Amino acid sequence: MDCFNYSRRQANEVYVGATPMGGANPIRLQSMTNTSTMDTEACVEQAKRIIEAGGEYVRLTTQGVREAENLKNINIALRSQGYGTPLVADVHFNPKVADVAALYAEKVRINPGNYVDSPRTFKKLEYTDEEYAKEVGKIRERFVPFLNICKENHTAVRIGVNHGSLSDRIMSRYGDTPEGMVESCMEFLRICVEENFMNVVISIKASNTAVMVKTVRLLAERMDEEGMAFPLHLGVTEAGDGEDGRIKSALGIGALLADGLGDTVRVSLSEAPEKEIPVARKLVDYVTKREGHPYIPGAEAPGFCYTNPVRRHTEAVRNIGGEHLPVVISARLDGNPEVSGQFKPDYIYCGLSMPKERRTDTGYIVDAAAWDGSENTWPAFNTEQLIGLHHCGAEMKFLFVTYMGLNDETISCLRLHPEVVLVAQSNHPNRLGEFRGLVHQLMNEGLGNPVVFFQFYQEKDVEDLGIKAAADMGALIFDGFCDGILLYNHGKDIPDVKVDEIAFGVLQAGRVRTSKTEYISCPGCGRTMYDLEDTIARIKAATAHMKGLKIGIMGCIVNGPGEMADADYGYVGAGRGKISLYKKKECIEKNIPEAQAVEKLIALIEADEKL
Repeated sequence: MDCFNYSRRQANEVYVGATPMGGANPIRLQSMTNTSTMDTEACVEQAKRIIEAGGEYVRLTTQGVREAENLKNINIALRSQGYGTPLVADVHFNPKVADVAALYAEKVRINPGNYVDSPRTFKKLEYTDEEYAKEVGKIRERFVPFLNICKENHTAVRIGVNHGSLSDRIMSRYGDTPEGMVESCMEFLRICVEENFMNVVISIKASNTAVMVKTVRLLAERMDEEGMAFPLHLGVTEAGDGEDGRIKSALGIGALLADGLGDTVRVSLSEAPEKEIPVARKLVDYVTKREGHPYIPGAEAPGFCYTNPVRRHTEAVRNIGGEHLPVVISARLDGNPEVSGQFKPDYIYCGLSMPKERRTDTGYIVDAAAWDGSENTWPAFNTEQLIGLHHCGAEMKFLFVTYMGLNDETISCLRLHPEVVLVAQSNHPNRLGEFRGLVHQLMNEGLGNPVVFFQFYQEKDVEDLGIKAAADMGALIFDGFCDGILLYNHGKDIPDVKVDEIAFGVLQAGRVRTSKTEYISCPGCGRTMYDLEDTIARIKAATAHMKGLKIGIMGCIVNGPGEMADADYGYVGAGRGKISLYKKKECIEKNIPEAQAVEKLIALIEADEKL
């Protein structure tokens, strides 16, 4: 894999109705209905909205055989109205449902975690090698007849692994790890290959973006090792809603798209399904426009591991680098002193002049020519000012540098000045590649200077800025290279305080710095047991002021306790109008009436806050 130059991974072409994916086809977009699959009219109308927004596949949940059989009516109704978009059946727990769905849907998604294995109970089970092999044999016995049905009906299959629903069997041998998620998938793929069934797509998802990215990277490597080239479906499960959901999705999906991985995408938002498609369109278009960019001659550092990266070792300069959390630097070139109390930048870059009003709880950076030796300001240099850098006595200095500007003179200078924080900048069409090239060169030279990434945009829309910044920073965060971010949007269309908030949101989405409550909420589907959007709004209103909490809000039990396993609290649909509350993985109270559940969740959190 070339870390520096963008090109799409070559995948097999898979036929999903009349809309193939993989091969030379464009990256496909999709969403999922959240209406009851027994309500034909509601499903058809929502599917039409998804399609008209640009969706190329529409997925529907099929809890039972009745829902699977009703796909026939939904399919007929859509085709009779001139819509040829393929339908995808989403199956959990019951392989018989998959057999029926394969008759009426163009693709069927099955979950290895609950297709044959018992649902996850979080119990530690022990298997001998013989017992383990016997359990895998049960998968083959049940899976091969399903593949034969799919062959006969020209139905594609998605092997869809979710972090939240790994089986106890996989957990017993591999733990709750990316390796376990990959093996859960590979068990099914090996059977597909043995049966010469190649009309297969893979998804391997998590709500934790770091786990999701690491797992997909590892899966792609494992498939290469075993001679497989199945196309990949990308998504971050339970990403949430609003700005946070968009940033989280763009960060995880964008990090993989930037490395050429992914043949179809779903941005999972806790909103109306058709709202997911424009976000996915913006993300895919932004990343794929890098195709054919000028070559970047990067040299990968010998100690770097793409599938299992660790944070790059740096020497701490005050609170930047070392073991410190990544910082946020904000540009205030017009002297505007306004900052948000919750999203206060660690440093403010002021250019040539300091603001008249200065905060005492943040640091200030000025251009080297304007530095007066003040103890609470630090000078910034560019590559033409290296001589000045040698003579500057400041305890901390910032050097703006490009990949091509990291020449022998600059490297020699950095060897003498470990107190220099590098601010990496790029105007390359593939700025990620140049940023990676710069950091790898530092590693090759044995330099430990911290690196802050300067991400420059000219956006008028907040959503566009969040998507692009997250997509550009994702891989850098997951590679372990991010000691900070300087996010700058030229113009006055987006307030500086909002730009700061997005920078903090990007770091939180990458799981490297927490600045607010995180909501792990699913997008909803036909299994959802309550009004998801209203519930999320109510919980957010009561908890948004709390810093550092993770709250899971899940429509049903499919991924509930598993996907929110690292959440502090969970709110999970247990039945029609019934809710179960969790603390970590432990169910605290079951089957609470929906009308009382939000208040009980808040009471649980507040009681713990007082301890």
